[in-house]
Amino acid sequence: MSYRVHILWISLLIVFCLIFSNAWAVTDEDLARLGKDLTPIGAEKAGNEKGTIPAWEGGLTTPPANYVPGEYRVDPYTEDKVLFTITADNMDQYGDNLTQSHKEMLKRYSTFRMNIYPTRRSAGYPERIYETTKLYAKGAQMDPLGGFRNIVQGIPFPIPASGAEVMANYLARYRGESSKKTYHQLVVQENGSYTPVKMSEVFYNKYHLPDMTLDQLDFILYYKQYVHAPPRLAGQIVLLHEPTSYSDYDRTVWTYNPGQRRVRRAPNYEHDNPGTGSDGLFTVDQKNQWSGKTERYDWTLIGKKEMYVPYNDYASVTDKVKLKDLIRPLHLNPDHLRYELHRVWIVDATLKEGAKHLYKKRRYYFDEDSWHPLVQDIYDNEDKFWRFTESHCMSYYDVPTFMMAYETHMDLLSKRYNVSQLVNETEPIDFTVKFDLKEFTTSAIRMEGRR
Repeated sequence: MSYRVHILWISLLIVFCLIFSNAWAVTDEDLARLGKDLTPIGAEKAGNEKGTIPAWEGGLTTPPANYVPGEYRVDPYTEDKVLFTITADNMDQYGDNLTQSHKEMLKRYSTFRMNIYPTRRSAGYPERIYETTKLYAKGAQMDPLGGFRNIVQGIPFPIPASGAEVMANYLARYRGESSKKTYHQLVVQENGSYTPVKMSEVFYNKYHLPDMTLDQLDFILYYKQYVHAPPRLAGQIVLLHEPTSYSDYDRTVWTYNPGQRRVRRAPNYEHDNPGTGSDGLFTVDQKNQWSGKTERYDWTLIGKKEMYVPYNDYASVTDKVKLKDLIRPLHLNPDHLRYELHRVWIVDATLKEGAKHLYKKRRYYFDEDSWHPLVQDIYDNEDKFWRFTESHCMSYYDVPTFMMAYETHMDLLSKRYNVSQLVNETEPIDFTVKFDLKEFTTSAIRMEGRR
């Protein structure tokens, strides 16, 4: 056998192993733990030894009696009191359970503090998500470019063996079948001034449709984003088709430009290109903590740890809190924020040799109960701490799902930040909307743009 042929066969073997190495990663014994000592999607069911993290008892999956459908979701934890507050003066006492992002904020900004509330494990999902997780997880396969194969509706790797598997779980997390959200996105200057950008987005989550089957598996979701104000940005539309496996299908993005009245492919709408309306404060792949292919980074699973993270932020997602109440110079108003102690999976993303990106290293803190990343530490190409992203999540008990309500992208060098998805002065997210695939075509956004 020639040297060239020998190398070819080795290369093919490596690719085969990359694609199929996870096909039998979960054993029958592992699956038997789901719903017993583990939750149905893989978290530790028991609380911690100190009693500061309670046991998971199914999450919050039914609305409180005073919730009115269509209105802002009421806070089910209004009786909870602040247990203690972490400040720059006492942060060393809690340092082992603080993300690097929060340590940096406490050190740099005397006005920042973290109010710690009782831990409420509110994340819960429909029974069919638990059933499909257990049904398909044994045969789930990783895609080396990002994503997964051979599972539908459920979480592909409830007992993860790698950082890449945790990222696949994040991609597959349940967010309802469809949703519509109108919100404000703000770039907040160092002095606290800002100009709201009004936007809306719609999701059609094909992967999570109740009748979805393996033979229909292709795209996990279809997405459209609209800019409504200010006038200089109004009329822009983004259309995205997100695949379950990036090796099998292309991630395709189109934009509608109202000035040109044309729809164009947007191949650069990925990686470290600036996000829509971000003013350069976050990248495309930083939206919702991560978006797109994962191939530029090596993903390392560090392990699980108890950390103070944003959680159950009902108090700040209401029409009773106006933008002017929430926005402050340097950071959001701490009086309206809630932090709790939760177990999180820690995953490091390190830029591969020869790959290019604004960020050399990113550390993610994934909530064990929902697979949603709550905080992201970000370092520049000189290994200096630069930015962080914080997701303020809560249980949408009427669906039920647990997901991000809004997020902040902090730049500690420029002392500016971007806060996105604030519905306080618009309307609550609507999960009852229904869509058809025809609404997620280039013809559809061309027609919408010209109305």
